[in-house]
Amino acid sequence: MAAAQALADVGQPIAHRSRSAENNKQNGNEISMNSNLNRLAQATAMSLLWTVTATSAHEGMWMPGQTAEVGAAMRADGLQIDPAQLSRLDAAPLNAIVSLGGCSASFVSPQGLVATNHHCVLESIQYNSKESQDYLTNGFLAKSLGEELPAVPGSRIYVIEDMRDVTADMLKGVSDKLNGFARYERLDTNRKALIAACEEQPNRRCGVGSYYGGASYYLQQKLEIQDVRLVYAPGLGIGNFGGETDNWMWPRHTGDFGFYRAYVAPDGSSRPYARDNVPYRPKNWLRIASKGVQEGDFVMVAGFPGATNRFLTADEVRFNFAHYEPLLQHLLSDQAAQINQATAGNREAQIRYASILQGVENYKKKLAGDLAGANAIGLDARKAIEEKAYRDWVADDPARQARYGAAVGELGAMVAENSRASLKGLRQALLNRAQMLSSARTLYRWAKEHEKLDEDREQGFQDRDRNQTVDQLTQIERGYLPDIDRKLFEAALDEYRRLDAKDRDTAFETALDQIGLDRLYAETKLADTATRLGWLDKPAAAFEASDDPFIKLAVALYPGDIAAERAAKDRAGRAQAARATYMQGLRAYRQAIGRPVYPDANGSLRITWGKVSGRTRDGQIWTPFTTAEGLLAKHTGKGEFDAPAAAVAAIRAKDYGPFVAPELGTLPVDFMSTVDITNGNSGSATLNGRGEFVGLAFDGTLDGVISDWAYAADRSRTIHVDSRFMLWTMDKIDGAGWLLQEMGMLPASRS
Repeated sequence: MAAAQALADVGQPIAHRSRSAENNKQNGNEISMNSNLNRLAQATAMSLLWTVTATSAHEGMWMPGQTAEVGAAMRADGLQIDPAQLSRLDAAPLNAIVSLGGCSASFVSPQGLVATNHHCVLESIQYNSKESQDYLTNGFLAKSLGEELPAVPGSRIYVIEDMRDVTADMLKGVSDKLNGFARYERLDTNRKALIAACEEQPNRRCGVGSYYGGASYYLQQKLEIQDVRLVYAPGLGIGNFGGETDNWMWPRHTGDFGFYRAYVAPDGSSRPYARDNVPYRPKNWLRIASKGVQEGDFVMVAGFPGATNRFLTADEVRFNFAHYEPLLQHLLSDQAAQINQATAGNREAQIRYASILQGVENYKKKLAGDLAGANAIGLDARKAIEEKAYRDWVADDPARQARYGAAVGELGAMVAENSRASLKGLRQALLNRAQMLSSARTLYRWAKEHEKLDEDREQGFQDRDRNQTVDQLTQIERGYLPDIDRKLFEAALDEYRRLDAKDRDTAFETALDQIGLDRLYAETKLADTATRLGWLDKPAAAFEASDDPFIKLAVALYPGDIAAERAAKDRAGRAQAARATYMQGLRAYRQAIGRPVYPDANGSLRITWGKVSGRTRDGQIWTPFTTAEGLLAKHTGKGEFDAPAAAVAAIRAKDYGPFVAPELGTLPVDFMSTVDITNGNSGSATLNGRGEFVGLAFDGTLDGVISDWAYAADRSRTIHVDSRFMLWTMDKIDGAGWLLQEMGMLPASRS
């Protein structure tokens, strides 16, 4: 899946404007005046509806540069700072917002302290844990800077510095004369050149993202901080209270928060972990609000949402919910069951596979919400109606038909081809569940790519990627046990073999039959980290001569991998050429009916806002806050509902200190809002109207996850951990006074 997503992200080129004879005939169709007037009336009505509801729907993950479009609506909802301030990446609050490369986070002190979700630091907790020192269960708190622990290898903190339009540079040399593969390669070359120029500045990590289906491109420039340390995370009975049972559910009583710290060299430059590194001093950090939020208050979230699919075609959405997601959910359900069975009764194994298991279970449950939500909102019919309205608007005008008409047909023609490839790819990707095979494939590909000039190598295998590759190959050591890995690989092979014979890799199967699973795990040396890393500097010929069984499998797989990648690039080039034109038309259509259009989430910085609000629907009443008493009511002392003894005692004594919400008369734990978020927003700072920190976004509700595909205002809700619960846990339960003082929440005498 990761490889397929990377291809889709890179290959989103300019519109393909060739026109079929059938479409040229349609250009000459006459349209009656009555038809035009009827559609104008419909458009006017829709425009008025949007004007009325825009400030209450809270739909959209907006780019900072779009705040001029939505600033008035934000003001009307309660934003107190100038909306123009939210377009500036060199000023608060946005220059305090950071990415962790998968989660979002924020600086909350002048000493580089970073607040994010507990599940976003889970790998680092796991990496530093063992059966005799179980930070997963008991939590971790450094008592001083010197006690802070290195985060899991590969951890980064990315500080956003610039975001600029590079569309013209990306489209240089791109024309309708290029076939799909050539178009993809041209865009890839342009992208790598832009990134290389940006990264001539030291310590910078840059990337170019596509927007509106490849009609626009923006370059994001970030300072890359390589020394990340774990500072504090509450125990599992706070940080993951409710576990999988409460995941995606409301009411929720989870203290999903944790802290990292960013470190740099004494001269301020970014470098990997070193004992003499010092805390990074950010230009700005978020102030913790002295007063928490209450029902009806304005809140906004700033972060790096990963991916939404709201602008795919009706056919693409239909395929996803009829075929792709059901298969993926089946595969993930089986994987979760296999991990649980393989690690049962073995605490060391459970610690090593905790992060993988939580990710699998989280996504599996999310897919269940997707599938149920699609049926509940009638997604197929809804998408068909929306697409017909757009097509009718295109057909109403010969000029629009000439410009946009063919793109719809071209995308439709690609659906069947892409669909078959994606289902095939799901099962082929299962082979990478064998972690040593995945490593061997990465290492051999690295060697093959390094036979080329750096600028000609595939992204992910250039010199700029070496440190991250080393980190990825290193972190396996704390998440791998050979007997567990073998069981998972055997199950993956069973699923892989369900592919048609023509879709399986004969060379791989022949090599595997010759080696056998016993030799595969008994004779490999790749499980040793030093040996594994040593292969990173060996030539391809050394791999081809190697007797290591996993390396032999990787070499056997390579020709098929390259052929599949080339075919995927060609499909991506052709599909995205049409999509760029399709999206240009869709934007024009929505602007014509008065609806501003935000781009689908793609991992870049976005702002979204809403209000603290519960929900009443179908006889179901969700209050906007959960409380400490609710946590105590759920506490059983066992399994997922085992809160720390100190927390239970403090709640029973109502020892809430200054963290009580006056209107609730007790300590709030989590709150719900109408903010529009998705994956990647985990750990995003939740801000009040003054731009002050009031909590962290960490989840949604199961019936609302369908908003990734089609926004549903009556369902879309975000769950936040309340800053007051965070501060209470730090102060009353875990004794983190020195961090509270650093954040400006306690006088020195209390630390």
